[in-house]
Amino acid sequence: MEKVLFGDFEERYTDYGTAEIAILPVPYDGTSTWIKGADKGPWALLEASFNMEFYDLETGTEVFRRGIATLDAVTENASPEAMTDEVERRMDAILADGKFPVVLGGEHSVSVGAFRAMAKRYGEFSILQLDAHSDMREEYEGSRYNHACVMARGREIAASLAQVGIRSSAAEEKVNIDPQRIFYAHDIKESGGTTWMYEVSQMLGDRVYVTIDLDVLDPAYMPSTGTPEPDGLTYREVLNLLRLINERHHIVGLDVVELCPNEGNKAPDFLAAKLVYQLLSLRFK
Repeated sequence: MEKVLFGDFEERYTDYGTAEIAILPVPYDGTSTWIKGADKGPWALLEASFNMEFYDLETGTEVFRRGIATLDAVTENASPEAMTDEVERRMDAILADGKFPVVLGGEHSVSVGAFRAMAKRYGEFSILQLDAHSDMREEYEGSRYNHACVMARGREIAASLAQVGIRSSAAEEKVNIDPQRIFYAHDIKESGGTTWMYEVSQMLGDRVYVTIDLDVLDPAYMPSTGTPEPDGLTYREVLNLLRLINERHHIVGLDVVELCPNEGNKAPDFLAAKLVYQLLSLRFK
Protein backbone atom coordinates (compact mmCIF):
# COMPACT_ATOMS: atom_id res chain seq x y z
CA MET A 1 0.00 0.00 0.00
CA GLU A 2 1.22 3.50 -0.85
CA LYS A 3 2.52 5.35 2.17
CA VAL A 4 0.09 7.87 3.67
CA LEU A 5 1.34 10.71 5.86
CA PHE A 6 -0.29 12.31 8.87
CA GLY A 7 -1.53 15.75 7.84
CA ASP A 8 -1.26 17.75 4.65
CA PHE A 9 1.89 19.59 5.68
CA GLU A 10 4.79 21.05 3.76
CA GLU A 11 7.67 18.61 3.34
CA ARG A 12 9.86 20.50 5.80
CA TYR A 13 7.38 19.59 8.57
CA THR A 14 7.32 15.87 7.75
CA ASP A 15 11.08 15.20 7.67
CA TYR A 16 12.08 12.67 10.32
CA GLY A 17 15.45 14.25 10.92
CA THR A 18 13.99 17.49 12.26
CA ALA A 19 10.55 16.35 13.46
CA GLU A 20 9.81 16.20 17.19
CA ILE A 21 6.90 13.78 16.70
CA ALA A 22 6.98 10.35 15.04
CA ILE A 23 3.86 8.52 13.87
CA LEU A 24 4.22 4.72 13.72
CA PRO A 25 1.36 2.87 11.96
CA VAL A 26 0.86 -0.74 13.06
CA PRO A 27 -1.93 -2.20 10.89
CA TYR A 28 -2.19 -5.48 12.79
CA ASP A 29 -5.48 -7.32 13.30
CA GLY A 30 -4.37 -10.85 14.09
CA THR A 31 -6.25 -11.50 17.37
CA SER A 32 -9.51 -9.58 16.99
CA THR A 33 -12.41 -11.75 18.09
CA TRP A 34 -15.48 -10.16 16.52
CA ILE A 35 -15.54 -7.54 13.75
CA LYS A 36 -12.35 -7.55 11.67
CA GLY A 37 -10.94 -4.44 9.99
CA ALA A 38 -8.73 -2.72 12.58
CA ASP A 39 -5.79 -3.29 10.22
CA LYS A 40 -7.35 -0.62 8.01
CA GLY A 41 -7.64 1.80 10.93
CA PRO A 42 -4.25 3.51 10.63
CA TRP A 43 -4.80 4.31 6.95
CA ALA A 44 -8.31 5.64 7.56
CA LEU A 45 -7.04 7.90 10.36
CA LEU A 46 -4.13 9.15 8.25
CA GLU A 47 -6.35 9.85 5.25
CA ALA A 48 -8.82 11.75 7.42
CA SER A 49 -6.00 13.83 8.90
CA PHE A 50 -5.54 15.57 5.54
CA ASN A 51 -8.89 17.25 6.00
CA MET A 52 -8.31 18.90 9.39
CA GLU A 53 -7.66 22.56 10.00
CA PHE A 54 -4.22 22.63 11.60
CA TYR A 55 -4.73 25.65 13.85
CA ASP A 56 -5.94 24.31 17.19
CA LEU A 57 -8.54 26.67 18.64
CA GLU A 58 -8.22 25.54 22.26
CA THR A 59 -4.46 25.98 22.54
CA GLY A 60 -4.01 28.68 19.91
CA THR A 61 -1.16 26.66 18.36
CA GLU A 62 -0.12 24.89 15.17
CA VAL A 63 1.63 21.84 16.57
CA PHE A 64 2.62 20.58 13.12
CA ARG A 65 5.34 23.24 13.14
CA ARG A 66 7.16 21.01 15.65
CA GLY A 67 7.43 18.47 12.84
CA ILE A 68 5.28 15.35 12.48
CA ALA A 69 6.99 12.53 10.59
CA THR A 70 5.08 9.42 9.51
CA LEU A 71 7.22 6.30 9.49
CA ASP A 72 6.94 3.14 7.42
CA ALA A 73 4.37 0.81 8.92
CA VAL A 74 5.15 -2.23 11.03
CA THR A 75 4.17 -5.11 8.73
CA GLU A 76 5.23 -8.09 10.87
CA ASN A 77 2.16 -10.31 11.29
CA ALA A 78 3.48 -13.85 11.66
CA SER A 79 2.22 -13.94 15.25
CA PRO A 80 1.22 -11.47 17.97
CA GLU A 81 4.54 -12.19 19.71
CA ALA A 82 6.53 -11.40 16.57
CA MET A 83 4.53 -8.22 15.98
CA THR A 84 5.11 -7.15 19.60
CA ASP A 85 8.87 -7.65 19.22
CA GLU A 86 8.94 -5.57 16.05
CA VAL A 87 6.91 -2.71 17.59
CA GLU A 88 9.32 -2.71 20.54
CA ARG A 89 12.33 -2.53 18.20
CA ARG A 90 10.84 0.33 16.18
CA MET A 91 9.85 2.20 19.33
CA ASP A 92 13.35 1.77 20.75
CA ALA A 93 14.70 3.61 17.71
CA ILE A 94 12.15 6.43 17.92
CA LEU A 95 12.88 7.02 21.60
CA ALA A 96 16.64 6.84 21.05
CA ASP A 97 16.25 9.60 18.46
CA GLY A 98 14.46 11.80 20.99
CA LYS A 99 11.09 11.80 19.21
CA PHE A 100 7.64 11.75 20.82
CA PRO A 101 6.04 8.48 19.66
CA VAL A 102 2.46 8.05 18.46
CA VAL A 103 1.47 4.47 17.61
CA LEU A 104 -1.57 4.00 15.39
CA GLY A 105 -3.20 0.56 15.59
CA GLY A 106 -4.51 -1.88 14.58
CA GLU A 107 -5.91 -3.79 17.44
CA HIS A 108 -4.93 -3.17 21.05
CA SER A 109 -2.27 -5.89 21.20
CA VAL A 110 0.08 -3.49 19.36
CA SER A 111 0.52 -1.52 22.60
CA VAL A 112 2.54 -4.17 24.42
CA GLY A 113 5.67 -3.54 22.36
CA ALA A 114 5.35 0.16 23.12
CA PHE A 115 5.04 -0.56 26.85
CA ARG A 116 8.26 -2.57 26.76
CA ALA A 117 10.16 0.16 24.94
CA MET A 118 8.94 2.75 27.46
CA ALA A 119 10.16 0.63 30.36
CA LYS A 120 13.62 0.35 28.83
CA ARG A 121 13.79 4.06 28.10
CA TYR A 122 12.39 5.48 31.35
CA GLY A 123 12.53 2.73 33.95
CA GLU A 124 9.44 3.64 35.96
CA PHE A 125 6.42 4.95 34.09
CA SER A 126 2.64 4.75 34.35
CA ILE A 127 0.00 3.67 31.86
CA LEU A 128 -3.28 5.54 31.45
CA GLN A 129 -5.72 3.25 29.64
CA LEU A 130 -8.88 4.70 28.10
CA ASP A 131 -11.03 1.77 27.05
CA ALA A 132 -14.44 0.13 27.22
CA HIS A 133 -12.82 -3.19 28.18
CA SER A 134 -10.52 -3.95 31.08
CA ASP A 135 -8.33 -6.28 28.93
CA MET A 136 -6.97 -8.06 32.00
CA ARG A 137 -7.19 -11.70 30.94
CA GLU A 138 -3.99 -13.66 31.55
CA GLU A 139 -4.46 -15.32 28.17
CA TYR A 140 -7.21 -15.59 25.59
CA GLU A 141 -7.67 -18.06 22.74
CA GLY A 142 -4.29 -19.57 23.52
CA SER A 143 -2.23 -16.35 23.53
CA ARG A 144 -0.94 -14.06 26.26
CA TYR A 145 -0.64 -11.35 23.58
CA ASN A 146 -4.26 -11.31 22.52
CA HIS A 147 -5.92 -7.87 22.50
CA ALA A 148 -7.95 -9.03 25.52
CA CYS A 149 -4.72 -9.42 27.53
CA VAL A 150 -2.97 -6.12 26.78
CA MET A 151 -3.39 -4.59 30.24
CA ALA A 152 -2.48 -7.83 32.01
CA ARG A 153 0.86 -7.43 30.20
CA GLY A 154 0.87 -3.70 30.96
CA ARG A 155 0.54 -4.24 34.71
CA GLU A 156 3.63 -6.48 34.55
CA ILE A 157 5.66 -3.76 32.83
CA ALA A 158 4.53 -0.40 34.22
CA ALA A 159 5.06 0.92 37.75
CA SER A 160 1.38 1.89 37.99
CA LEU A 161 -1.70 2.25 35.86
CA ALA A 162 -5.22 3.66 35.74
CA GLN A 163 -8.09 2.22 33.72
CA VAL A 164 -10.77 4.71 32.62
CA GLY A 165 -14.14 4.31 30.93
CA ILE A 166 -14.42 0.57 31.56
CA ARG A 167 -17.84 -0.99 31.09
CA SER A 168 -17.08 -4.57 30.07
CA SER A 169 -15.04 -7.22 31.87
CA ALA A 170 -14.93 -10.98 32.34
CA ALA A 171 -15.18 -12.55 35.78
CA GLU A 172 -11.71 -14.09 35.52
CA GLU A 173 -10.16 -10.64 35.06
CA LYS A 174 -11.03 -9.58 38.62
CA VAL A 175 -7.88 -11.19 40.01
CA ASN A 176 -5.75 -8.72 38.00
CA ILE A 177 -7.88 -5.61 38.57
CA ASP A 178 -7.06 -3.15 41.34
CA PRO A 179 -10.44 -1.66 42.35
CA GLN A 180 -8.69 1.57 43.36
CA ARG A 181 -7.30 2.01 39.86
CA ILE A 182 -10.31 1.28 37.69
CA PHE A 183 -12.82 4.02 36.83
CA TYR A 184 -16.01 2.51 35.47
CA ALA A 185 -18.01 4.54 32.98
CA HIS A 186 -21.21 4.31 35.04
CA ASP A 187 -19.44 5.67 38.13
CA ILE A 188 -17.95 8.52 36.10
CA LYS A 189 -21.35 9.49 34.73
CA GLU A 190 -23.12 9.20 38.06
CA SER A 191 -20.49 11.36 39.79
CA GLY A 192 -21.71 14.39 37.86
CA GLY A 193 -18.46 16.32 38.24
CA THR A 194 -14.74 16.33 37.55
CA THR A 195 -13.41 14.95 40.85
CA TRP A 196 -12.87 11.56 39.19
CA MET A 197 -10.30 13.11 36.84
CA TYR A 198 -8.15 14.21 39.76
CA GLU A 199 -8.54 10.75 41.28
CA VAL A 200 -7.23 9.26 38.03
CA SER A 201 -4.24 11.61 38.20
CA GLN A 202 -3.46 10.46 41.74
CA MET A 203 -3.03 6.89 40.47
CA LEU A 204 -0.26 7.91 38.05
CA GLY A 205 3.41 8.79 38.40
CA ASP A 206 5.30 11.59 36.71
CA ARG A 207 5.82 9.87 33.34
CA VAL A 208 2.61 8.66 31.70
CA TYR A 209 2.06 6.63 28.54
CA VAL A 210 -1.49 7.04 27.21
CA THR A 211 -3.18 4.14 25.43
CA ILE A 212 -6.55 4.96 23.89
CA ASP A 213 -8.84 2.23 22.63
CA LEU A 214 -11.40 4.24 20.68
CA ASP A 215 -14.24 2.13 22.05
CA VAL A 216 -13.84 4.14 25.27
CA LEU A 217 -16.11 6.58 23.45
CA ASP A 218 -19.83 5.96 23.29
CA PRO A 219 -20.85 4.32 19.98
CA ALA A 220 -22.89 7.42 19.22
CA TYR A 221 -19.53 9.18 18.76
CA MET A 222 -17.43 6.19 17.71
CA PRO A 223 -19.40 3.40 16.03
CA SER A 224 -16.35 2.27 14.02
CA THR A 225 -14.80 -0.21 16.44
CA GLY A 226 -14.61 -3.98 16.49
CA THR A 227 -16.33 -4.37 19.88
CA PRO A 228 -18.55 -1.34 20.59
CA GLU A 229 -20.07 -1.01 24.06
CA PRO A 230 -22.98 1.28 25.03
CA ASP A 231 -22.83 4.04 27.66
CA GLY A 232 -19.32 5.26 26.89
CA LEU A 233 -17.57 8.56 27.44
CA THR A 234 -18.04 11.66 25.33
CA TYR A 235 -15.28 13.21 23.26
CA ARG A 236 -15.22 16.19 25.64
CA GLU A 237 -14.87 13.98 28.72
CA VAL A 238 -11.88 12.23 27.13
CA LEU A 239 -10.27 15.49 26.04
CA ASN A 240 -10.78 17.18 29.41
CA LEU A 241 -9.17 14.23 31.19
CA LEU A 242 -6.19 14.29 28.84
CA ARG A 243 -5.82 18.05 29.36
CA LEU A 244 -5.67 17.54 33.14
CA ILE A 245 -3.20 14.66 32.86
CA ASN A 246 -1.00 16.74 30.58
CA GLU A 247 -1.02 19.61 33.10
CA ARG A 248 -0.11 17.38 36.06
CA HIS A 249 2.16 14.77 34.45
CA HIS A 250 4.71 14.28 31.70
CA ILE A 251 3.10 12.40 28.81
CA VAL A 252 5.90 10.38 27.18
CA GLY A 253 4.00 8.56 24.44
CA LEU A 254 0.61 7.75 22.98
CA ASP A 255 -1.23 5.12 21.03
CA VAL A 256 -4.69 5.18 19.46
CA VAL A 257 -6.06 1.78 18.52
CA GLU A 258 -9.10 -0.22 17.41
CA LEU A 259 -10.44 2.08 14.69
CA CYS A 260 -12.40 -0.27 12.44
CA PRO A 261 -13.37 2.02 9.57
CA ASN A 262 -16.70 2.01 7.76
CA GLU A 263 -16.62 3.26 4.18
CA GLY A 264 -20.15 4.60 4.62
CA ASN A 265 -19.28 6.79 7.62
CA LYS A 266 -16.05 8.78 7.62
CA ALA A 267 -16.85 10.86 10.71
CA PRO A 268 -15.26 8.39 13.17
CA ASP A 269 -12.04 8.41 11.11
CA PHE A 270 -11.92 12.19 11.38
CA LEU A 271 -12.65 12.02 15.11
CA ALA A 272 -9.68 9.70 15.62
CA ALA A 273 -7.36 11.98 13.64
CA LYS A 274 -8.62 15.06 15.48
CA LEU A 275 -8.10 13.37 18.86
CA VAL A 276 -4.46 12.62 18.00
CA TYR A 277 -3.88 16.18 16.80
CA GLN A 278 -5.58 17.80 19.79
CA LEU A 279 -3.60 15.71 22.28
CA LEU A 280 -0.39 16.62 20.47
CA SER A 281 -1.48 20.27 20.64
CA LEU A 282 -1.93 19.96 24.41
CA ARG A 283 1.33 18.07 24.88
CA PHE A 284 3.45 20.57 22.93
CA LYS A 285 1.64 23.77 23.90
